[in-house]
Formats: sequence, C-alpha cells, structure tokens
Amino acid sequence: MIADVLSEASERMQKAVEVAKDDFASVRTGRANPQLFQKIMVSYYGTPTPLAQLASLSNPEARTLVVTPYDKGAMRDIEQAIRDTPNLGANPSNDGNIIRVTLPELTEERRKEFVKLVKSKAEDGRVSIRNVRRKAKDDLESLKGEVGDDEVARGEKELEQITKSHVDQIDDALKRKEAELLEV
Repeated sequence: MIADVLSEASERMQKAVEVAKDDFASVRTGRANPQLFQKIMVSYYGTPTPLAQLASLSNPEARTLVVTPYDKGAMRDIEQAIRDTPNLGANPSNDGNIIRVTLPELTEERRKEFVKLVKSKAEDGRVSIRNVRRKAKDDLESLKGEVGDDEVARGEKELEQITKSHVDQIDDALKRKEAELLEV
C-alpha cells in the first residue's frame, strides 16, 4: 500500500517536471526553435487549434522560422496568432504560400526578463511537486491504522527523497535554460 502511494506520487511528480521542461522550451532564446510555437493556439474556423496541427514548422536559419500552412485559408489566422503571442516579439510576413517569422535579436534587458519568466515557471513546477508531496503525505497518514507507524515513517522519508530528486531535476533544467538565455 505504501509502495502504491509512493509510485503514484513519483509518477505525478515526473509529469510536473515534464510540464516545467515544456514550459522552458516555450521561452525563446537567441535562436529560433519550432518548440517556441508549440503552445500557440490559432482560431481556426472559430475553434482554438494548436499551430502544429495547422502547419509544418522549420528553421532554415538561426533566427528565422518558416511556417507552411496545410490549409492556405488559415494563413491570415496563423499570422495573427503569431503576432499576438506575448514574449515572442516576432513579426511574421507572408508570401502567399509560406509565413516567414524572423525573430529579433535579444537585448540584455530582454534576456533578463526571460530569465525571470523561466524562474517563475520553475517555481510553479516546484509548487506542483510540493502539492503532490502533500497529498501523498496525507495518504500515508491515513494508512497509519492499517500499517505500523515505523512503516509510515519510512514511507515519508522515501517520499522526501523522491520529492528532492524531482525538485533537483527542475533546478537542473532551470540552470541549463538560464545559461542558454544569457549566452550571447
């Protein structure tokens, strides 16, 4: 029973780490990356649709992304969604077949803003891990009548180790992203 609680908590913490890493990928660095556009939602015939389902993305140059829509009728909507995306600063241009998005060079001030944004996303990830820990700890406490207090105490120690390892994973990803952002 304790093992079940711990394995479920570990799985949920791992999902929180993955979400945090995905959030980090959506923050732009000096170079263009198709992952920046993964969370852009385009109003396609009135329905919010992920950009990746409406177009293919490629980056032929370091600061340029090429968006090739599958449906030419959605081109204006895709262009508008890219233009309206916060923290991107991109100005898309369309030649009738493809949309070229040239990302501006990051200034030192903008890089520092992005570092703050990434730190806040990391803190959100840590908070969600702590919430999973709290729920697992409550589940372990509720088992006290069924299993011995020593077993529960051992389970709580193991839960703390699992929590620490997942928080460390987020911290490591944060350090890598910070270094990537501050690299000129």
